[in-house]
Amino acid sequence: MSTLAVIGTGVMGETLLAGLLRSGWHPTDLVAADRREARRHEIEGRYGVRTLDNAGATALADTVVLVVKPQDIGEVLPEIADALRPGVLVVSLCAGVPTAKLESGLPEGAAVVRVMPNTPAQVSEGMAAVSAGQHASEAQLDQAVAIMGAVGKAVVVPERYQDAVTAISGSGPAYLFFVVEAMIDAGVQLGLPRDVATMLVGQTMFGSAKLLVETGEHPNLLRERVTSPAGTTAAALRHLEERSVKAAFMAAMEAARDRSAELGRQG
Repeated sequence: MSTLAVIGTGVMGETLLAGLLRSGWHPTDLVAADRREARRHEIEGRYGVRTLDNAGATALADTVVLVVKPQDIGEVLPEIADALRPGVLVVSLCAGVPTAKLESGLPEGAAVVRVMPNTPAQVSEGMAAVSAGQHASEAQLDQAVAIMGAVGKAVVVPERYQDAVTAISGSGPAYLFFVVEAMIDAGVQLGLPRDVATMLVGQTMFGSAKLLVETGEHPNLLRERVTSPAGTTAAALRHLEERSVKAAFMAAMEAARDRSAELGRQG
């Protein structure tokens, strides 16, 4: 198996590292990099992988995965550019950073793939969108999909869709947690103990998501099955419709898409 370097061991970097190990990668085939020496020692002790600085890890790698903050990419690219060997794939999990910006900071012809992950990767249920840069081959795109498969699912999209992906699945967990928080607070207001309300809402959200994914049925159909004529669900949905909740969600996601595009232009 080839050597893969994870550059950046924050929450998502560590999540990917742990997922790769669970999926069958051997610690000797992985190398991690972090600017903080204490963090490198922590990662070594926890996972048994080698840790180096950015340039050292890149020099050993057949695949380099960048998992750093978007605002740090301008400092990281020069550190890895000179160490990057010809033919090495660079996979970027840096939200909002276009492949063109990455390619401009790397050697001519460098293969780059852009990924938008999300936080459920921490429990191996992530959803990632993968887009090829100018020089990435189909095989390298497939390789990036396989890497993200270690922490969930991945879909290939043209890069022009990445801002929409950011608005839907990248930011999506926050919207769902917002709804969960509101439902728990409502449960408490209706007289339930908070721990009971939390369990009821959490399992309901989990079970509903599983039902949607495993049946493949349209959410409208699943909703109708819960909604009896003149029943409790119908009464609740009428209130949501009167307050234009669906329209508010759509407008919110448009705002997220626009902000993602703005941040990409600023970068």
